[in-house]
Amino acid sequence: MAEEANPFESLQEQIDDAAAYLDVDADVIERLKHPERVLETNLTVELDDGSLGRFRAFRSQFNGDRGPYKGGIRYHPGVSRDEVKALSGWMAYKTAIVGIPYGGGKGGIVVDPKEHSEDELERLTRAFATELRPLIGEDRDIPAPDVNTGQREMNWIKDTYETLENTTAPGVITGKAIESGGSAGRVEATGRSTMLTAREAFDYLGRDVSDATVAVQGYGNAGWIAANLLEEQDATVVAVSDSSGAIYAEAGLDTQAVRDHKDETGSVVDFEGAEEEFSGEELLTLDVDLLVPAALENAIDEELAREVEADVIVEAANGPLTPDADEVLTERDVHVFPDILANAGGVTVSYFEWVQNRQRFYWDEERVNEELESVIVNAFEELVEAYESHDVPNFRTAAYVVAIGRVAQAFEESGVFP
Repeated sequence: MAEEANPFESLQEQIDDAAAYLDVDADVIERLKHPERVLETNLTVELDDGSLGRFRAFRSQFNGDRGPYKGGIRYHPGVSRDEVKALSGWMAYKTAIVGIPYGGGKGGIVVDPKEHSEDELERLTRAFATELRPLIGEDRDIPAPDVNTGQREMNWIKDTYETLENTTAPGVITGKAIESGGSAGRVEATGRSTMLTAREAFDYLGRDVSDATVAVQGYGNAGWIAANLLEEQDATVVAVSDSSGAIYAEAGLDTQAVRDHKDETGSVVDFEGAEEEFSGEELLTLDVDLLVPAALENAIDEELAREVEADVIVEAANGPLTPDADEVLTERDVHVFPDILANAGGVTVSYFEWVQNRQRFYWDEERVNEELESVIVNAFEELVEAYESHDVPNFRTAAYVVAIGRVAQAFEESGVFP
């Protein structure tokens, strides 16, 4: 693999690529390439053995022109300031392309949660929530789950905030458990929007997703649900991977059975129904109709992009392709449908959750899924319209043309406060 791309520089390059097709002043574009503020803090918590642990943590608020900042919190040893800045920017443009009234934010703690007990993670989460308290709020900044976080951590943040503020504010965070004010359909939302984007993409290209062979890199929440829902569309999921390796079966894998195996063993490898096992990187170069990168950013660089054999890529992960990889795949006529649309189901249903929290009126899962499908299908149609009308080289640039145009318009309509 080549040297790993800086995700924040990748974001800025994507913005510049789209700006060439927009009638927006250069100084406005420059503003839209940088976060408005970034919190960097050191969290000190007591560990189970009585010693103190120090953990670096970040929260980036990228842009609030269209509404409160919105974005997840991840726990991962690779979290960095530039990564969080990039992810908050991608979120700002993700909310814009699907037309929900949010800005972009993102947070993270430099920690490997596998190395800590539940009690230690709770203390760490509550310490971070305390630091975030002046920044977050139902109308200011609304965090959500991300890599290695979920309902449990969101419940802890909600409880910490409400306790310190002496209030009830379920809308301060999304991705909560149902009993704590969460929304039906939230856990499946990112995988569902990935499936919907793939379905619409194949239809647009004059193909049927039910005839597609699929490889999914990353079998966490987004990856396995996308795989499962694509299987329900009669696509054939021939390969999946996680951090331990990849498995393959020419006739297709039973996605639920693979998930059960991973839950039992901690990995997809050694699944009884697999015919072959190989590395996760090899999965990315399989000759399949649809490739779904659903792990971390920078999974495919320029060198690997030259070996990709998939016809269509739908990005369930944030930033899985470097800009150089994008250029290679565009030259090779591989259709890439970008993360800011494909994985927008999570933030869209988070928005639905926030709306339900504010109204104190909750929807059933059928309504959530119907509303999500409407949002993603409409956004896909707007993406295609921009792709065809602006003569852009690829669908990613088209997505940023739509998203940046909306954020820039909101900024210009508001004016500049002295």
